[in-house]
Amino acid sequence: MSRHEVHVNFGGRIVFVGFGSIGQGILPLILRHIGTSADRITILTAEDAGHEEAEHFGVTFIKTALTRDNYRRTLEPLVSAGDFLLNLSVDVSSVALVELARERGALYLDTCIEPWAGGYVDPNASVESRSNYSMRLDALKLRDRATGAPTAVLTHGANPGLVSHLVKQALMNIAQDTDVDAGAPSSRADWAKLAQRLGIKVIHIAERDTQVANVPKEPNEFVNTWSVDGFVSEGAQPAELGWGTHERHFPADGGRHEAGSGCAIYLNRPGASTRVRTWTPQAGHFHGFLITHSEAISLADYYTVKEGDRVVYRPTAHYAYHPCDSAVLSVHEFAGRNWRLQDRKRIMLNEITKGIDELGVLLAGHEKNAYWYGSQLSIEEARLLAPFNSATSLQVTSAALSGMIWAMENPKRGVVEPDEMDFRRPLEICKPYLGTVVGEYTDWTPLHQRGELFAEDLDTSDPWQFKNVRVV
Repeated sequence: MSRHEVHVNFGGRIVFVGFGSIGQGILPLILRHIGTSADRITILTAEDAGHEEAEHFGVTFIKTALTRDNYRRTLEPLVSAGDFLLNLSVDVSSVALVELARERGALYLDTCIEPWAGGYVDPNASVESRSNYSMRLDALKLRDRATGAPTAVLTHGANPGLVSHLVKQALMNIAQDTDVDAGAPSSRADWAKLAQRLGIKVIHIAERDTQVANVPKEPNEFVNTWSVDGFVSEGAQPAELGWGTHERHFPADGGRHEAGSGCAIYLNRPGASTRVRTWTPQAGHFHGFLITHSEAISLADYYTVKEGDRVVYRPTAHYAYHPCDSAVLSVHEFAGRNWRLQDRKRIMLNEITKGIDELGVLLAGHEKNAYWYGSQLSIEEARLLAPFNSATSLQVTSAALSGMIWAMENPKRGVVEPDEMDFRRPLEICKPYLGTVVGEYTDWTPLHQRGELFAEDLDTSDPWQFKNVRVV
């Protein structure tokens, strides 16, 4: 399938909230694949960034910051029944926008669950309340308020989002390669039992970004290949991970949640200060930041098997992210400033000269040890495939596009997480934009070359214990 074959007619208006790197990257994809005219698209954004692109495509551009006080009077004249509210912002409450879209009869999609400004870094709030676990629970409560409501797709970018579909395809691939009859899983219970039968202990969202630019990072500058504000806000949140039933060593700084299913835990430290070991095919083994993401929680929740009220199987799931080297330097400086953002921000795009974003899922603990399945997309390929995108942003924008199209094709599903969607359709839409999509087995474990120079307290009985994965 070529990238031009998917085309969906949409009669409503599309309203963007936020127009940073992801908004700017998805606009040409929407105009390419969704049958709507530019004059039916409106952009609301707090910054000037992207104004020239909007003007180039003939799209209405309104510079205004949405707040608790003005979001309703700003959006209600723009959003009606049959429209699409696309939330790509930071500092705007996802729950508030889902509620508004539902009231107006509009479809909705976001790429992460956001609170109002300051919610992630409120020093007066508890660590638990600033977690994605708590924010996800608040969003899922919206399910109790209506049935047959307009579809609202939560957290559907690359990760969270696309990676949930990659996990399902990876499970099918592992089953085929280990002679396990996967059948035709369709329900949550079917998928969870398949993961259990295969012996999946951990799911890493393993990402290594090697893109480099000809403009070096300067002191007091935060540089990244996607939203600086988005990365900074999630990096300053507590590290979080889905907590598996095979784990025997609870972290000393770990905390459990009293509400909900208890499928995840948090650490009493920022994700951007916590590193974990992981592996991707091109990069090999490396240290990634344990950045909190909704998929770490939703995957652990979705793949839980119970006998009565007792949890008998659940995988550990977390994000392990090595951003581009300029972003790593930026995080180091950010941490040294006691998590106060630098005075200047820059998103790398035209200055990128080479590199790839290698993003996928590492499923481990099964008969063949570990299997990585995902996208290897270079900056050269990204520029050929779509304008206004880097390799990183195109993985996100193509995934968000696929979520939008899925919502248009399934308009009365209410609040939906990526794990609950049929994985085949989003992957079909995304794959032409993902570069090389590969699956590769490895005998690597987190114990590889450990203890050679310095003694370590390891659990050699099970290499996939989080104790062995985490870099203290």
